[in-house]
Amino acid sequence: MSNLEFGPFLLYNFFKLFNKKYDIFVLMLHFGHISTWILLLTKKMHGKKIILWGQGISVKRYMAEEIKPSLLLKWMIYFSDGVWFYTDKELEQWKKIFPKKKMISLNNTISDIESIVDRNKVLSKEELKAKYKIHQETCFIFCARFTHPHRRVDLLLSSIDFLDKEKFAFIIIGDGHFKPDFTNYKNVFDFGAVYDSKLKSELFDIADIYFQPGWVGLSIVEAMAYGKPIFTFKRSTDILQCVEYHYIENDVNGYTFDSMHSFLDTVNSISATKIKELGESSKNYVNEVLTMDNMVKSAFNNIQQIKTTK
Repeated sequence: MSNLEFGPFLLYNFFKLFNKKYDIFVLMLHFGHISTWILLLTKKMHGKKIILWGQGISVKRYMAEEIKPSLLLKWMIYFSDGVWFYTDKELEQWKKIFPKKKMISLNNTISDIESIVDRNKVLSKEELKAKYKIHQETCFIFCARFTHPHRRVDLLLSSIDFLDKEKFAFIIIGDGHFKPDFTNYKNVFDFGAVYDSKLKSELFDIADIYFQPGWVGLSIVEAMAYGKPIFTFKRSTDILQCVEYHYIENDVNGYTFDSMHSFLDTVNSISATKIKELGESSKNYVNEVLTMDNMVKSAFNNIQQIKTTK
């Protein structure tokens, strides 16, 4: 039997899971996965314990579910033996509903995070700016795919339009059908999709600030590992943000702005010392919270707890 998809629903072949002697199944926390519902509702028959792993809240319905959590997710979590959430924010919300459930936050991160944090820089920022012919004093970097409108490209373009083009540069990494044409902007350096890790590292080393107006997700984890402060706009009904938005602490490792006016005011007045301070806080946060080692240890410890629970 092959997997069957119809709209947001998925029916996968869960019989393959029984081919080996698994004690615990780790399945996606997604109410559209019909097979997961079947396994949850037949636990007494198959005798396997089930951990659900995923976002505890919808990005598109975040504002509503922050007040009233999804009823379908609530039932999935109720029938599970444990849950791995992406961030502490989701965990805190669901712990209020299921205080005794074995749930943890894995602090969602990227696989090569330690190598980014610990790498040695070969060239200085000045040498790299000369190499790529970037002369502006302050440089923003945007690194994400332009695959849907929630990136808020309109705010990105407004930022470029309003800021002094001799003082501020924008490095763009990423492609997609929602990507605008940057060719008329002399202070925008568009590199398209970048798969060369050396090139990407050099571009991040040039940059002072990571800027993505909306839909920030794992891309900010990478930027924080490079020691960049995160600038974005506050989550609202018009500006959607992924769960990793929770990693941004305003005026500590970045800023979340409530308007273009506040963004421009801050950018035009912030000092190089403050930018460096915010960037150091970003890297420290990665070292303390967002390492892959921490993520794996948390998952392993949770599995051990669930295995020993009758």
